Amino acid sequence: MQKKIYDVIIVGGGVIGSSTAYNLMLADHTLKVAVIEKDPTYTRASTTLSLANARIQFSLKQNIQISQYAFDILDQFEEAMAVDGTRPSIALRREGNLFLLNHAGREVAEKSLNLQKSLGCQVEWWSPDKIRRRFPIYAASDFAGATFGPYDGHFDAYSVLMGYKAKAQSMGVRYISDEAVLLKCAYKRITGVQLGSGEMLQAGYVINCAGAWAAQIAQTAGVELPVVPVKRQVFALDTEHKPKAPLPLTILPSGFFFRSETGNLLLLGKSMSEDPVGFDFTYDEDRFMEILWPELVEFAPVFEAARVVNGWAGLYAVNTLDGNAVLGEWPELKGFFLANGFSGHGLQQAPAVGRYLAELICGRTPALDLSIFQPQRILTNQPLSEDGLV
Repeated sequence: MQKKIYDVIIVGGGVIGSSTAYNLMLADHTLKVAVIEKDPTYTRASTTLSLANARIQFSLKQNIQISQYAFDILDQFEEAMAVDGTRPSIALRREGNLFLLNHAGREVAEKSLNLQKSLGCQVEWWSPDKIRRRFPIYAASDFAGATFGPYDGHFDAYSVLMGYKAKAQSMGVRYISDEAVLLKCAYKRITGVQLGSGEMLQAGYVINCAGAWAAQIAQTAGVELPVVPVKRQVFALDTEHKPKAPLPLTILPSGFFFRSETGNLLLLGKSMSEDPVGFDFTYDEDRFMEILWPELVEFAPVFEAARVVNGWAGLYAVNTLDGNAVLGEWPELKGFFLANGFSGHGLQQAPAVGRYLAELICGRTPALDLSIFQPQRILTNQPLSEDGLV
């Protein structure tokens, strides 16, 4: 069987994998890079099924810095990813993220706010009165206040993914439509990947960017990752009341969230501890009627008259250890790199993660030190501590 030899093989061609491929070629245009993607239509990719939000509001310094870099990239993304004069249109909308807080969560939120400001972030504390003035339709009296990131927002996730992919391909990256079924190793070093078609690919570096499927492929090399696929559901509503201006992504302490969408629609969902684990892409309208609609109407009664026009389910690749990314080389397998367990934050973290992995593989000093996310903490069972993750 003929082997094809690469410098780097990336398993998973979603936004993390494609950003990494692009950044590798940017760092060293002589590299031979292959990206393996089993779903080239990206029908079930977490990238395209996400709410496509980016925010500065984290409580861990490195996550804040990752978001700062992401916004720098998004601001010039269309120009940077142009190929032969064709530019992606990512429709970046900075409509803000508003985090409502109960009294128990105020102290932690204010601490995070101060950290964000110390790093140069534009974030604000809103009193209940200010919330009501800005958004009179919100029943804000029962809350202690909110933090607001005016430059947070959302964008076209598919266009960002396709932008990275097209640019990477134009720089020489090969995308292979196949499934990685087995990681090949010898003498505690990665040696390549076997595909579902039977083809063998050889490389000195393999990067796991398989998203919700990350644990499955890692296990073929004897690597156990605490990453599970968790179903998240989103519903699109046509409401009788049409806000005069777009509503920010509004997040309640319960985990319930909603925001305006193009076409005068409202997108909403809720992350819950009992959300099912597994590769399930069905969505359940009973969830909307029994859980989401009552909470929406309690907080914004003007939306009582509404109908569901669409809905979908996607997967979070949840890191059950601490909800944060796992980045870097696996300590027990030379050449095997991980970019996994983003727990719903992968899309917005893709620019910084791709650059960081490229820097590690090319032997450069990282522009942003993300070693806090190194895989070693899995082996030593030392979770990161971060408040307010959603």
